[in-house]
Amino acid sequence: MPKQLLLVGDKVLIEPDEGEKTESGLYLPQNVREKEKVQTGKIVQIGPGYPVYDPALLEDEPWAGNTPKKKYFPLQAKTGDYCIFLRDQAIEITFNKKNYMVASQSAILVLIRNSGNTGIGAVES
Repeated sequence: MPKQLLLVGDKVLIEPDEGEKTESGLYLPQNVREKEKVQTGKIVQIGPGYPVYDPALLEDEPWAGNTPKKKYFPLQAKTGDYCIFLRDQAIEITFNKKNYMVASQSAILVLIRNSGNTGIGAVES
C-alpha cells in the first residue's frame, strides 16, 4: 500500500534546487551553499491553511452533538510556485527516497508564479 504525505496547517513541501550554475557554467552542489540564509525550490504540496473558528459556535452547547465543519483560510503559496525561503526555518526530510524541505508559509520570502496576473511581472503602467 503506497504511503501518502499529508501536510498540516500552513506547512509547505518544497523540492529544493539541487545546485546553482555559476557564471563560468559550473554547478555548485547544495552542500556548498549550506551557509547561505536563503534557498530556492519548487512547491510540491501545500497544507490546508490556517484554521478559522466560527465565533457563533461558542453559543452552541458542546453536548448538542453538532460537529462544526472545519474551515481553513487558504495559503498564498500554490502547488507549482517557485519560491525563495529561509533555510534555517525549514526542516529537511526524505520521503520515497527523495529529499524535500518542509517550511511554514511565514518562512517563504518570495513566490514566483507562472500563471495569473499578480506580482511584479504582471504590473503594467
